[in-house]
Parts: sequence; structure tokens; C-alpha cells
Amino acid sequence: MAETMIGVIGGSGIYEIDGLEDAKWREVRSPWGDPSDKIMTGRLGGVRFAFLPRHGRGHVHTPTSVPYRANVDALKRLGVTDIVSVSAVGSFREDYAPGDFVLVDQFVDRTVAREGTFFGRGCVAHVSVAHPTCPRLTDACEEAARATGVTVHRGGTYLAMEGPQFSTLAESRLYRDVWGCDVIGMTGMPEAKLAREAEICYASVAMVTDYDSWHPNHGEVDVTEIIAVLSGNADRGRAMVARLPGLLGPGRAPCPHGCDRALDHAILTAPERRDPALVAKLDAVAGRVLHKGAGT
Repeated sequence: MAETMIGVIGGSGIYEIDGLEDAKWREVRSPWGDPSDKIMTGRLGGVRFAFLPRHGRGHVHTPTSVPYRANVDALKRLGVTDIVSVSAVGSFREDYAPGDFVLVDQFVDRTVAREGTFFGRGCVAHVSVAHPTCPRLTDACEEAARATGVTVHRGGTYLAMEGPQFSTLAESRLYRDVWGCDVIGMTGMPEAKLAREAEICYASVAMVTDYDSWHPNHGEVDVTEIIAVLSGNADRGRAMVARLPGLLGPGRAPCPHGCDRALDHAILTAPERRDPALVAKLDAVAGRVLHKGAGT
């Protein structure tokens, strides 16, 4: 049985968790560039734990400039088996109110300026993201979140926009009324896709901060209101994370949904045609199959 290591990608309020033992910031080098920041590691409830501030401490990265590939690769190098993404979103539904948590299970990717895969010319792979989040890990997040007393909604489609501007009223209406999306954010993609390529279970915990711009009684998005809602939910976010080790446990069986075996038949490039430089960069992400010559 493998050892569980929980990785949380989120805001600055999450890593200040009571009970995190042997906490230290670690610099992790990645062939995909520098991660957003150093990574806080330690043990929480006897389980290995890592926290990565998605935008960097002090919020230095835009949603577009976040080094998504380096972040996921660095967590994989540390041994992370389960990534929990905590992010702020706008709501397209009256019943998904500011302050609520939404456990996302689908994405619509409208980003256009980000590298969305570890693979490319010289090593081609196609992984399935039909179900981009892990039900087992989402189950644990749901139980942990409900125990804090926050209102939790299981299931929702996340519209990932490029940003950094918020959506226009016309876009908001399109995503809500025509496409049927439930929440909107700027960082869920390509993060979820990359986690799947790296064979890491991934769950998305979206914290609703506003109603985007579609709601007739709320008007345009106000950043000060977003910050106020996030601050109000910081304690519950930390409390949710603190409960995860007890639910996931220190020992980890193979994912029943196959997240940790996503590359079994995904790599199409014949071994003799693979680009050695790209294969070297994929040592952490895809080493399990590349070292065996799988996928041919």
C-alpha cells in the first residue's frame, strides 16, 4: 500500500493550519519552470501534507501567469497522491450563494493562453478527462466540509475563463442561461487536466464569493466583497483541510476510479520516436509508464 500525501493548492488562508507538524517551506525544482512559490510541507494528523499558494505569497501571479505545469510537477515530485484545489468562484445559481462551498465535478475550459499539457511533439499522449475530478477524494472533501457547518453543494460545472478581468454581462448570461454552467472561475483549468496527466487524484472545492454579473440584484463583481467573503470562510476552509487526513488515512490503496493509472494506455508515440529531452522532463509525471515502455 502506498503512502498518502495530501497536496492543497489554494490561497494564503489555508496553510495556516493548526496541528501541522514539522512545517517548513521547501524549494522544489521542476523542469517545467519555477512553481508559484516554495511549498509548505509537514505532517497533519500523521499524514504527509503539502500546501502550494497558487498565486504565490503576496498574490504575484495572474490566473494566466500561474505556472500550472511546474506546480503539478513539483507536487508529484514531492510524492503528492491527492490534490485538493481550493479556489474562489462566482455563482450562476441563486441557490449557490456567497459563502457556500461547491464540489465541482465538471469543467468547461475557455482558457486560451495557457500550456494545458505536459506532452507534445516527440511524446504524444491522450488522457481521458470525461470525469475530471476524483469521486473518492471528493467524498472526503464533502464529509470534511459539511462537518464545519458550511453549506455544501455536491456537483457543479465550473466555467474556466482566462481572466484577469471578470466576465461581461453578455458572457455571464451565455454561460448561465445557454451553457448551463454553475460557477465561474479563472484557475480550475488546466490544473485539473494536468493533475490527470500526472496521475494524481484531484478534487475541486469552489468557494462562492459572488453572483458574477448576471444577477439583477447584485450588479457587477466587487473585489472588496469577494475578499470579505473569502476572509469569512477562511476558518472553515482550514477546518475542512484539517479533517482530510483522518478521512483519507496514511495508507493509500489504488484509486478505484483509475486516476492514478490514467496513462496506462495514453502514450501513443513509439519508444524509438520519442524525444529524449521531453521524456527527461516527464520523469516525474509519466515515469511510471515511460520507464516500462508502456502505452505502445
